[in-house]
Amino acid sequence: MTQDIRLDLVGSYAEIVLNKPEKRNALSVKMWQAIPDLIAQAEANEDVKVIIIHGGDAGTFAAGADISEFEEIYSTAKTAKAAAEGIDAALTAIENCSKPTIASIDGACIGGGVSVAMSTDIRVASSKSKFGVTPGKLGMVYPVGDTRRLLQAIGAGATKDILFTGRIFLAPEAKSMGLIDHLTTETPAIEKARELAAQIGQISQWSTRATKKMISGILDKGWTPTSPEAKELFLQGFANEDFEDGFKAFLEKRPPNFTFK
Repeated sequence: MTQDIRLDLVGSYAEIVLNKPEKRNALSVKMWQAIPDLIAQAEANEDVKVIIIHGGDAGTFAAGADISEFEEIYSTAKTAKAAAEGIDAALTAIENCSKPTIASIDGACIGGGVSVAMSTDIRVASSKSKFGVTPGKLGMVYPVGDTRRLLQAIGAGATKDILFTGRIFLAPEAKSMGLIDHLTTETPAIEKARELAAQIGQISQWSTRATKKMISGILDKGWTPTSPEAKELFLQGFANEDFEDGFKAFLEKRPPNFTFK
């Protein structure tokens, strides 16, 4: 396991910390390879309700992939394929995590940094952060999974704009196009991310995870009201342990005692 990325447990949430300040958190092959295991650790921990990904004390989220490795990893078709599969496995692990994930973005979020952020459920950025997706400046094409995530979040026009130009743009524009969900102006993004994590942690975790499944089913599998999977998931809501106390708490005007983990 590389020391350039780590998992911190903070109460009811976990933080995956990018920790390579000397290279502005540029993502190396080893960092990508470490992500699926870190996600798995956080998923397996019953105390963890939310996972936050951030850039630690580096003053930046991630300045893209570690280009110093390109000559080696893209020297042959075999090594290029292995690198691409490792990156896709990392992003898929984040996207498919059953627990809510939040990207907390300060400073630069470029290339692979945007890929990581877009694989999370909610993105928070400070007003000083900046963004860019730059494969066009390297003679590359953005992978299909990354492109899909952009299209779902910001639409075809904005996706073409930022990929065709490779331009760097600031947080307010990122917020207006839907690339990020929350923009902080006076506090670091991590403070807002932790606040959101606390709010998410207070509601039913069965509901939160079922909602993730429902959204994924609609966006990626085309679920409709007649889809058997959608029907079954909805009906499970009336039989899970949290609902049994949740509706009683509502009627009795008291806080619910959610126990699902």
